[in-house]
Amino acid sequence: MIQRIQTLWLALASMAALATLRFSFFSGNKLDTNQAKGFHELTATSNYLLLILTAGIGVCSLIVIFLYKNRRLQFRLTILALLLSLLNIFLYYRETLAYAEGNFTITAILTLLIPIFLFLASRGIYKDEKLIKSADRLR
Repeated sequence: MIQRIQTLWLALASMAALATLRFSFFSGNKLDTNQAKGFHELTATSNYLLLILTAGIGVCSLIVIFLYKNRRLQFRLTILALLLSLLNIFLYYRETLAYAEGNFTITAILTLLIPIFLFLASRGIYKDEKLIKSADRLR
C-alpha cells in the first residue's frame, strides 16, 4: 500500500482538499444586500455546497488509499472524486462572480492541484490493474 505511487497522489489530493477548508481561494470586495462593499475571503466554508464537496473529496481520497485490494472500486471512486473536484472548481468560479472586485489568492493553486493529483492516482491504479491482468495471463 505505501510503496504504490498512487498512495502518494491520493494523500496529496486529500491534504490539498482539506487545506482548502482553511485557506482562501479568492478575496475581494463583495456587494452586500444594501449595496455596501465589504471585504470577504472565499473559502470552502463560505458555502455549504462547497463545504460538503470539499470535505467529501478529501475524505474520499483518504478512504480510497485503503481500498488497495479492490483496484476496480478504488479506480471508480478516484474517478468520482476527480469529477467532483472539477465540479468544485466550477462552483468556486461561480462564487467569484458575486464579487465586485478582487483577486485569486496564491492558495487557489491547492484547489487546482486536486484534480491533477487524482488524475495521476487513477493513472497509477490503472497501470497496476493492467500489470495484474498481464501477470494472470502468464500463469
